Amino acid sequence: MRLPSVVLAGLLAAPLLPQALRAEENTPQGFAWPETPSLNFYGAPGLVDMPSAEALPDAQFATSVSWFAGQFRSNLQVQALPWMTVAFRYTGIQNGNPNQLLFGFDTYYDRNFDVRFQLWNEGRYRPAVAVGLQDFAGTGLFGSEYIVATKTFDPEALPGRLKVSAGLGWGRFGSSGAIATLGNRGSFTAGDTGGELSTDQWFRGDVAPFAGVEWRHGKWGVKAEYSSDAYALESGSAQVFERKSDFNFGVEYQASRQLRLGAYYLYGSEFGISAQIQMNPRHPATKMQVPAPSPVAPRSSWAPDEAMWAQSWAGSRTAKLKTRDLLAESLKQDGLILESVTLEGTKAEVRIRNTRYRSAALAVGRTARAMARSLPPSVETFRIVPTAGGLGLSAVVLRRSDLEALEFSPEAPDAIWAVATVQDAGQAAPDALQSEELYPAFSYAFSPYTSPSYFDPSVPFRLDVGVDLTASYSPAPGWKLAGAIRQRIWGNVADGRPGTSRLPQVRTNVREYAQADTTLDRLYLERRWRPGRNLYARATVGYLESMYGGLSGELLWKPVDSRLGLGAELNYVRKRDFDQRLGFRDYDVLTGHASAYLELPKNYLLQVDAGRYLAGDVGGTVSLTRTFNNGWRLGGFFTLTDVSADDFGEGSFDKGIRLSIPLNWLLGKPSRNAYGLTIRPVQRDGGQRVSVPGRLYEQVRVTHRKSLEDQRARFWE
Repeated sequence: MRLPSVVLAGLLAAPLLPQALRAEENTPQGFAWPETPSLNFYGAPGLVDMPSAEALPDAQFATSVSWFAGQFRSNLQVQALPWMTVAFRYTGIQNGNPNQLLFGFDTYYDRNFDVRFQLWNEGRYRPAVAVGLQDFAGTGLFGSEYIVATKTFDPEALPGRLKVSAGLGWGRFGSSGAIATLGNRGSFTAGDTGGELSTDQWFRGDVAPFAGVEWRHGKWGVKAEYSSDAYALESGSAQVFERKSDFNFGVEYQASRQLRLGAYYLYGSEFGISAQIQMNPRHPATKMQVPAPSPVAPRSSWAPDEAMWAQSWAGSRTAKLKTRDLLAESLKQDGLILESVTLEGTKAEVRIRNTRYRSAALAVGRTARAMARSLPPSVETFRIVPTAGGLGLSAVVLRRSDLEALEFSPEAPDAIWAVATVQDAGQAAPDALQSEELYPAFSYAFSPYTSPSYFDPSVPFRLDVGVDLTASYSPAPGWKLAGAIRQRIWGNVADGRPGTSRLPQVRTNVREYAQADTTLDRLYLERRWRPGRNLYARATVGYLESMYGGLSGELLWKPVDSRLGLGAELNYVRKRDFDQRLGFRDYDVLTGHASAYLELPKNYLLQVDAGRYLAGDVGGTVSLTRTFNNGWRLGGFFTLTDVSADDFGEGSFDKGIRLSIPLNWLLGKPSRNAYGLTIRPVQRDGGQRVSVPGRLYEQVRVTHRKSLEDQRARFWE
């Protein structure tokens, strides 16, 4: 199998490898390996090739690679809901017939999606039952449907645990040993663009049984199964391997808490191997190492005299400036930056910039402690305003006496939330004392970059690597001039296949944009402001991204206590020259969208965008993202426009999976950065948007009531 397939699989697993490869000897004595389901060759909970009815733990993320008989599969599984699993798979099949290409290729690559539903979990006497759709929105090469049951036994005569699975399969899983036929089912056709739901084929055609057992004891597991997949293509004209038996056998070893390795004998003629990595966003890869917060000292312990509680200091500008500097230094110890402070005799408003912590609740809690250490005893009411780009995002109001009383309460997280309020931030007061060290502000940084290109039929994974020089200048709150110069050191994206499209090539000519080594990646001027209550605005002009430059404006309505947000964005952009210097090409477009954002229960975010895209097509995008309190984000999206499937080309419509893993989860140290990945089965020109830096919604919502409430326990960290 070609090396790029291995590289692609490694990319999917890269964020998980450090923890997955931890040495077994670091495991505490007596530790039992987790009873998570093992995966089959398709990356789903199962036996060897066949599925089981086991469900992964909620939110579990599993990536696996498997190989046998010239076939390589890289799989990505996510337990999106306790009762639903979604998956993406990239498969390569090496042609074994020297006299005939496989669909025109020496190695044929295929991309497909799966979904499976847990009908019910295992009970004392009842087996678990699941129903699944495999390759339900791809070309259909691996198209299968199944219903399967699994029961676990703990026999006294046998150490360990025995799992028995049996089910019925359709499609590929119904191609060997069929016992019945239900209606007519189409077959895979080479050259099919894929992407459309083949509902007329689901649970149609031949039906065949499959079954298997898995025995697990300690770190070891043994599997045996009867397979109902005939591998008609691979063992037929493609001559990939000779299928001599219906039975498969395997042995697996749990190398660490996350990593499981397996070796197998399949179909009476072939050996295979697999590696599985499973992680859960709810369980950090390493313990978070955050410096302990300073305790809140009750004022009664350090200001016993009534005279110390006087408010006379509030009439002295010198005293206020001294207090501001003391507070700024206290915040700096916690990695927070003071934007401004407004001081009165009994009230204080502090505006902060959080550059360290991913959790806004943690930043607010650290700010409250710093205020308790630094402000005169007479100040009772704290108003804490997180900011971003000079904008006040929300205001958390609490009483100092509550902070002093509740720090060591068993119910401290809920108690502090019960007495705190979240308000619209509004504008800073005219007499606010600005931090003199912040503006004008200039910063720069050198950082490595990677620019991947996926799923070229000849080389499925290409990559450019190099160095970015980024810089920004902020003359005043709300204003920013920023840019980046990119120097490619090595790469092969420029060697990819030329883009072809019936639409304007708004994205498919990425190869041409990868020709230059030194480029101006972006250069823009941004202005942010608050036009009114619950309103946020942004205007940006310049070279917005590597392919487009122009004008962009955005308006967002988002009350702090509402789960609903509404936005509108309008862009006039022109396509940049391929060398990505200062010139433009002869293509411009007016594009924009109206957006609705709805925060659903269990940290799901539904986003719907409707408008005009870069190729001039009109339609909408639906995104559903699950966000965890530690910063993990898992989601998917699809876009439907007035472009037909034939005009869109391969894939039929735009869709994909988004994954973001916070670096603090991996490193155990505070960080606001993340490892992000967007996987599209195919990159086409329909349904494409310009990438504008600094869009508002995500920066705003993380400081509003819903997010703060979800993370209220972190207030005290």
